[in-house]
Amino acid sequence: MSDNSDVYTPPKVWAPAESGGQFSGVNRPTAGAREEKELPVGEHPFQLYSLGTPNGVKVTTMFEELLEAGYSDAEYDAWMIKIFDGDQFGSGFVDLNPNSKIPALLDRSGDTPFRVFESGAILVHLAEKFDFLLPRTNPARAETLSWLMWQMGSAPFIGGGFGHFYVYAPERYKYPIDRYAMETKRLFDVADQQLAKTEYLAGNDYTIADIAAYTWLGNLYHGAYNRCDIFLSLDEYENVGRWVKTIDKRPGAIRGRIVNTQAMAERHSSADFDKVEDRSLFEPVRTRPDSL
Repeated sequence: MSDNSDVYTPPKVWAPAESGGQFSGVNRPTAGAREEKELPVGEHPFQLYSLGTPNGVKVTTMFEELLEAGYSDAEYDAWMIKIFDGDQFGSGFVDLNPNSKIPALLDRSGDTPFRVFESGAILVHLAEKFDFLLPRTNPARAETLSWLMWQMGSAPFIGGGFGHFYVYAPERYKYPIDRYAMETKRLFDVADQQLAKTEYLAGNDYTIADIAAYTWLGNLYHGAYNRCDIFLSLDEYENVGRWVKTIDKRPGAIRGRIVNTQAMAERHSSADFDKVEDRSLFEPVRTRPDSL
């Protein structure tokens, strides 16, 4: 028989307690602003408040893809939100995203500025505004949106599930790691089987669905979460690997994954990329990250 002395028995009514781990200082069971703090504002039509995590890179990649394609009206300012410092709980940021998660966008391109939050919503908004990387008609449009929502729905299993319990949790437990490792590999297999039939997720054209999924699947494939590519045997997914390496080479993707990182905390013009000291970041094959 197994020793159940350490088995957790939930109380009748849950109450918050110190959880430990890298996010213990910011996690609370309540929403809303914790301090009055205005956001900086630049000169461009779009003001992005984000961080270079997979969800943040979705939006910076979209902006850089737009600019690469010649959409000069897509110029943007990107401001870093340091989530470990709690920047996402400042009143200015909460006004843009009441859920206090990056990324958040202020669109000032028209007469009335308005907010857009959630990375998928921002991708759809920009795609529709510029008629770019989202087909106008079905079935291609429906297929693209389906794969986008697949990614949005699956990301918590990878990040908050596998990534949290494998890297960020204060203690390692077999059950949650096995549970989310299995789900992460299943999601890779879903993508791998699709990419065996099509060049990109929604067909043979690059779309916002690829941007969304690439920032997560590509990040893991390249060794995020302390080389989880080895732990999860991600080299088994050859079609995902081919797709990742194709997107790795895109100039928009290369620039997008640099913004709001240590290499480039803020982005206000294309000239900012000339100031990045580590030029290896502009190479198609990425250096494997330590965690995110």
